[in-house]
Amino acid sequence: MNRKLSRCLLAASIATLSAASAQAATTLRMAHFWPGASGINQEVFEAWAASIEEESDGELRVEMFPSGTLAKPDSIYEAVANGIADIGATAQGYTAGRFPLSQVVELPGVATTATQGACVLQTLYDEGHLDEEYADTKPLFMFTTGPGGIHTIDTDVQVPSDLEGLRIRRPTAVAGEMLENMGASPVGMPAPDIYTAMQRGVIDGLSFPWEGLKGFRINELVEYHTEVPFYTLIFVATMNQRAYDNLSPEQQAVIDANSGMRWAENAGVVFDRLDVEGKQEAKEAGHTIREIDNPLENPDWQKPLQDGIESYLDRLEERGLPGREVYEAALAASESCATDQE
Repeated sequence: MNRKLSRCLLAASIATLSAASAQAATTLRMAHFWPGASGINQEVFEAWAASIEEESDGELRVEMFPSGTLAKPDSIYEAVANGIADIGATAQGYTAGRFPLSQVVELPGVATTATQGACVLQTLYDEGHLDEEYADTKPLFMFTTGPGGIHTIDTDVQVPSDLEGLRIRRPTAVAGEMLENMGASPVGMPAPDIYTAMQRGVIDGLSFPWEGLKGFRINELVEYHTEVPFYTLIFVATMNQRAYDNLSPEQQAVIDANSGMRWAENAGVVFDRLDVEGKQEAKEAGHTIREIDNPLENPDWQKPLQDGIESYLDRLEERGLPGREVYEAALAASESCATDQE
């Protein structure tokens, strides 16, 4: 009887300790818009969450809310700032005009790969060029897609005039103006809405990186691809400042150790690999792929793209923002980032 009682007491003690341990762990809610099964969720965000839990010895846990389940794509940043989410990852361009200097990195010619783009964007933030744009949250790391091209259901786009009258989903207002300069009718919508919009005939095509065609299953609906790298979409993973301040110094150190350039470039590497896979998927499906090398020097594509760059920088200057200064800093970072990756 005593032996049985001892075993019961031991089991109860273990259960109590386990419960206490679970209660001691801090759970952080992370919102983003990528599908849960996507490579970005699994290889960037889930990997980041695993690193946080491991390095904090289980004191920190991250509960993931993919596919806009905690906050809609265009509301994720505000959800973090307001504490609805503890952490969020989203595209800055989903909040039009909120991050104008950050979006300089989206301009053609700034980056040729996601790894380089992530390095450029993170460098601009680390150098203090973008501080005011993120004053209401605590940025963890910044990253970008690879260059986005044009993908259509049934139009073979070889020159800008082929876009005349086509309804093309644009990721941001910056890219939308360039599409408009080429004759297209830009349509704004978050990435998760694209598949249904194409099925219903709301849009004729989209501007997207190869990674997105794979992650959001768009290769199932399009037949023609024009690799004209006229924009790069930027992202931020950021944290509610109060949620960070409420952590212990040791927990904050874990967050800090998993912030900055390390994870920016990790995300870039994943995006670059998924770009390769997305393009290969289109090739295997027998799609038509047109490649426009160096579009800023191409006689057909140069003018609308260059006009788009100048127009955007002019608007920043009109707002009293140092647009050209940040643009020059982005180009300088682009060179150093490319050298670092060689």
